[in-house]
Amino acid sequence: MLARALCLVLFASLVAAAEETPESNSVTCTLDDGQQLSVRYANAAPGEKLTNGKIWTPGGVPMFFFTTANVTLANTQIQPGAYSMYTIPASNRWTLIVNKNVTPGSKYEEQQDLVRAPMEVGQISQPLKQLDVSFGHMGPKLCSFRISFGKVGAFADFKEQ
Repeated sequence: MLARALCLVLFASLVAAAEETPESNSVTCTLDDGQQLSVRYANAAPGEKLTNGKIWTPGGVPMFFFTTANVTLANTQIQPGAYSMYTIPASNRWTLIVNKNVTPGSKYEEQQDLVRAPMEVGQISQPLKQLDVSFGHMGPKLCSFRISFGKVGAFADFKEQ
């Protein structure tokens, strides 16, 4: 219960900070037991390009990941709380990074990484004009995080413990 309350307090403070970023959005996945995963992100800027092998933050700001459940990503346990998220695009495989630093406006610090997870990648037949971020509720304890931009779609699975 304390972890859930702490997560809600962190979520509220980060939402307030993220609201200062124009055109921010959020997506949520509710697991069968009522626990939730959510991601808050900014829209990609017009003309924004992906650079293979370089950290990418849509709209120039990190995504923020919130969980009320104990989950795993790439066999790494993630406790309930708030985290920043980054991606590293590549031609055949993206990497999803969950980072412990949630200070608004701070620069990415690799030593704060909790996990770097491979993302599966697929090609989209019609290029997307806008960033698409979503969760797919794939099972009672499974949420698939999906991010699509241009002609590429990538996903990684979060599993509840």
